Amino acid sequence: MLIAQITDLHIRADRQLAYGQVDTATALENAVAHAQALDPAPDVILFTGDIGDIGIAGEYDLVAEILAPLSSPWYMIPGNHDRRVALHRAFPRAIPAQAGGFLQYAVRDFPLHLIALDTLHEGFGHGVLCAERLTWLDRELARHPDQPTLIFMHHPPIISGIDHMDGLRLLPDTNSGDTPVDEIGAAGLAAVLARHGSVVGIICGHIHRPIHCLWHGVPLSVAPSVAHQVVGDFRKNGPAAFNLEPPAILLHFWSDAMHGQGLLTHTSYIGHYDGPYPFFDKTGKLIG
Repeated sequence: MLIAQITDLHIRADRQLAYGQVDTATALENAVAHAQALDPAPDVILFTGDIGDIGIAGEYDLVAEILAPLSSPWYMIPGNHDRRVALHRAFPRAIPAQAGGFLQYAVRDFPLHLIALDTLHEGFGHGVLCAERLTWLDRELARHPDQPTLIFMHHPPIISGIDHMDGLRLLPDTNSGDTPVDEIGAAGLAAVLARHGSVVGIICGHIHRPIHCLWHGVPLSVAPSVAHQVVGDFRKNGPAAFNLEPPAILLHFWSDAMHGQGLLTHTSYIGHYDGPYPFFDKTGKLIG
């Protein structure tokens, strides 16, 4: 199974530039062309949030237009720049969740059981996993205890070392009432994972950088944006800034025949670069 992950589109209505600098519409068109050219084609494409930049219908109309050429099935979750009602209204097939609630759902049409987890805290940059969302996840995992599962969500539960982004990570819900802190947010997610051994990976967006780690025993990947990247500034109180490093998508491979490797992730850069050049000539001799 091949999963293409596309994240942090930040599309503006009428092809406006994001932050006055970034042509996100053209960037998404390039990402779609890149995904379409993959051979073999992805079995599924997962969009991990920040589909729009301010979450209005005009942005999602443009996204729908740009995504029209995709031949692989695709699914979405919201990011902090999205708004649930407008996003779900624009993409009901790609977000098969009940209208008016959290945009989380399961897809069981593939070798991997896909679970979309909604971390959006509308009006805020950071993410939240409340008791209701985690209870739903716990029950969904319990229904299929033997099926390998991939969770996709926008906000990573990790500390990245990029100070201004860590302030916007997955945080405890301050409106959780009497729910203990260790039962919500990242701690609550870790507790759910500890009760189920079927989760083979977690994939996220939000940080606009390629990041890979092992989180509570589960491989976790953060994908770079298809448009602009967050500067990798690891100084305390480093300024919030972006640059135009090469855009990319992540390709996640899953196979029972991969000798216990688990989920395998490649970074696939978007754009035209010199090559390919052969290592060997026609006689098998190393060139140069």
